[in-house]
Amino acid sequence: MSKFIIYQVLPRLFGNFNSTRKYNGTIKDNGCGKFNSFTPKALNAIKEFGATHIWYTGVLEHATKTDYTRFGILRDHPGIIKGNAGSPYAIKDFYDVDPDLAEDVPNRMAEFEALIQRTHDAGLKAIIDFVPNHTARQYHSDSKPKGVKDLGESDNPEWAFSPLNNYYYIPGKKLQPQFNTEGYTEFPAKATGNDQFTAKPTEFDWYETVKLNYGVNYLEGHQKQFDPIPNTWYQMLDILIFWTNKNVDGFRCDMAEMVPVEFWGWVIPQIKKLNPEIIFIAEVYNPAEYRNYICNGKFDFLYDKVGMYDLLRNIISRNHAARNITDAWQSLNGISENMLHFMENHDEQRIASGFFCGNGVYAIPAVIVSFTLTAAPYMIYMGQELGEQGMDMEGFSGVDGKTSIFDYWGIKSIQNWANNGEFDGLNLNDDAKELRNFYQKLNKISLTEKAISQGVMYDLVFANFGNQKFNSHEHFAYFRKYKNEILLIVVNFHDKEADIEIIIPSEAFQYLNMNEYDFYGSTNLLNESEEFPIQRLSSKNTYRVLVPAWNGKILKLKKKNVVG
Repeated sequence: MSKFIIYQVLPRLFGNFNSTRKYNGTIKDNGCGKFNSFTPKALNAIKEFGATHIWYTGVLEHATKTDYTRFGILRDHPGIIKGNAGSPYAIKDFYDVDPDLAEDVPNRMAEFEALIQRTHDAGLKAIIDFVPNHTARQYHSDSKPKGVKDLGESDNPEWAFSPLNNYYYIPGKKLQPQFNTEGYTEFPAKATGNDQFTAKPTEFDWYETVKLNYGVNYLEGHQKQFDPIPNTWYQMLDILIFWTNKNVDGFRCDMAEMVPVEFWGWVIPQIKKLNPEIIFIAEVYNPAEYRNYICNGKFDFLYDKVGMYDLLRNIISRNHAARNITDAWQSLNGISENMLHFMENHDEQRIASGFFCGNGVYAIPAVIVSFTLTAAPYMIYMGQELGEQGMDMEGFSGVDGKTSIFDYWGIKSIQNWANNGEFDGLNLNDDAKELRNFYQKLNKISLTEKAISQGVMYDLVFANFGNQKFNSHEHFAYFRKYKNEILLIVVNFHDKEADIEIIIPSEAFQYLNMNEYDFYGSTNLLNESEEFPIQRLSSKNTYRVLVPAWNGKILKLKKKNVVG
């Protein structure tokens, strides 16, 4: 698969033009984005920005404090819901979509299906969440196909564990969370989603969820009882088939590593028989399991959070050395293109927040590396390209540098760009326009330059240890090459402009199949108005480039005939 770029959106927030922003506000107070907010104009704007895929986050019906009983939807107990809107990962019905996102609630599935069609008409692919590890505490499907049983419907709650059960139980014990649940009762208690096999979860646990049982006996040494295949496997297969038949193009699988890899290796090939092009992205945080989930779990892509994201964040904000990027990519030898790179998503703090950079421009060198170091896909979170700070106190989510997934809210930066549905960016300030322009250029470069999307990479840092004109603590440089197309990418993580001179070892010419001593002109693809003197590429002399503070250059080299 060629390189692609995912634009992650939370529809509840993305299409909401209500600017009330009342603390702890209801849907009536603060409004809510809809499936229909993604008009052809909006989708074309995302496409023109450079995205190839949209991840519609929070599509499945989840527990909420908003009352939809008039539409035949059971009401959720407010004592076990985070925020007024509720967590998009406390799934209440795997066969339905969030009624918050519908203009006409009884017609909500048709509105979702129309959204998928509009997405495809715009030349984009659609990804949705699959949440396999847990459900809402009060799971109930009112939209399940005929003949399908609810999760837990046939369970024997007197068994703490059985491969026949869909949930784990604490027999004989009532749920007694260590906080006020406003009268919610559960007997016997079920295990909580973050592997807490106790009747007394805390406010720091995923108390709004219950753990699904895939045949692993966590209470007795993680014994695996997969023969015969547990009922939950079949239940989740049916759910994936249901959504595949809705013509989605991929699944981002929430906390995939909390589900046994054997299940993934069993289910993914079955879904790919229905649609060989569909993609599966795993949220996995244990590097020791990466190859297991790719080779045995059959995932196409994994989050590169613990490796590349954490390192780049540490370089930007904690003064870690840029040269450590070499170790990060080398540790992924053979699977680097199976990683999904990002600098923001709904779980992480905003780059421009006071908890991270304070300004989106400071992450430019990190973003360039994250985009271009390999042919791996890249993900941008809505508002990242606008310098969204995520410093609002929305309600359940306080001032934490994140955009709330639990509350009804309007994001000011997105609203400024959307301009009441025009999506023309006329209300953006100059800084936001400049940052978005950078991302748009980088999107285009990443997709159109074959040296990035298909080529090989050569890391130049090791050859520049001890180079007085190259500070490997602050600078990073590498080649990307495809056939005769050559890019030299140089980034500067320092707060001062750097006059960098790069040593190019003879091994680089051999590895990249380049002639040594040729002369090259160059164009900075991020700023094509820049002019550079012709320089010779050779192991006998350095290549000089001036890089502004917190910035980088993507130099496209073109061979020149020089006489004399």
